[in-house]
Amino acid sequence: MTEKVIVLDQIDPMDIYGVNNRVIDRLISYFPKMKIAARGSQIFLKGSVADIKLFESKLNALIKIRGRKTRVVADDVDTLFHGELTFGESSVSEVSSKEELGNDVIVFGSEGKIVRARTKNQKRLVECYSNNDLMFALGPAGTGKTYTAIALAVRALKNREVKRLILTRPAVEAGEKLGFLPGDMKEKLDPYLQPLYDALRDMIPSRKLSDLMEEGVIQIVPLAFMRGRTLERSFVILDEAQNSTIGQLKMFLTRMGNHSKFIVTGDSTQVDLAKKSDSGLLKGVDMVKNIKGVSTIYFDRNDIVRHPLVSQIVLAFENDENKERESGID
Repeated sequence: MTEKVIVLDQIDPMDIYGVNNRVIDRLISYFPKMKIAARGSQIFLKGSVADIKLFESKLNALIKIRGRKTRVVADDVDTLFHGELTFGESSVSEVSSKEELGNDVIVFGSEGKIVRARTKNQKRLVECYSNNDLMFALGPAGTGKTYTAIALAVRALKNREVKRLILTRPAVEAGEKLGFLPGDMKEKLDPYLQPLYDALRDMIPSRKLSDLMEEGVIQIVPLAFMRGRTLERSFVILDEAQNSTIGQLKMFLTRMGNHSKFIVTGDSTQVDLAKKSDSGLLKGVDMVKNIKGVSTIYFDRNDIVRHPLVSQIVLAFENDENKERESGID
């Protein structure tokens, strides 16, 4: 067994160790036969000569990555060993190729789960992604608007097209009741953001998702917390946008920085605001629909991928609303 001490004297150790030592711990996990201890600016190694040389080369590569990026994350370590960022338990090559499975595959998720565009308008959203930086996905519940958008975002993050994935929703149900809920701000708001967590867990293993959220690579925040930010190299999704006012929608859209993708999803028939007329979604879509780089996809009952009854339920409510409108005209 050989022993060696590496001294990080040309770089802040925290730049390499990461938040809560997540980066260095990930690197150490690739060397189970070695004894490795990182203390301050020193890393103590004990193992075979070959393993020590390999560890040094990967550490130096990580330092070079830090020179090109604002910070390194645990997934950068995976890239050093595998050559690509993988979110699922199985890589694309282990499961099958996209060509073999069809062009509608968006991303390979947790435990080899294949996430694909299943309906006409889900496929349209995927196609529009290539030529548009702002997309609106509008339609009834159960059509996979948000799920498809999150799959596109995870793919972009995996392919390093963006640095961050940010998911946001208006927490309109909270209002004055927020203060009466138990816990800190995150615990109060998490119930309103749970559908976003659920979709992410389908596509990213839990441990890796926790790491990415801890490092700020993936952020799930209420819409009100977006004010004042400029989001560059980011994939940002505004979900349940029918519950945002025109002012909030403008605030959100003007957060867009260079090399970013924005998707806005919503259902204009499910407004939870006290005054339904305060919803700014349809007005906002109408204002920007003719701008180059903006695309709007209208989902309908044919895109519903939940229980077969959901489609019939949506139709029943639509018929009732149509009757109410007709009676109002009379």
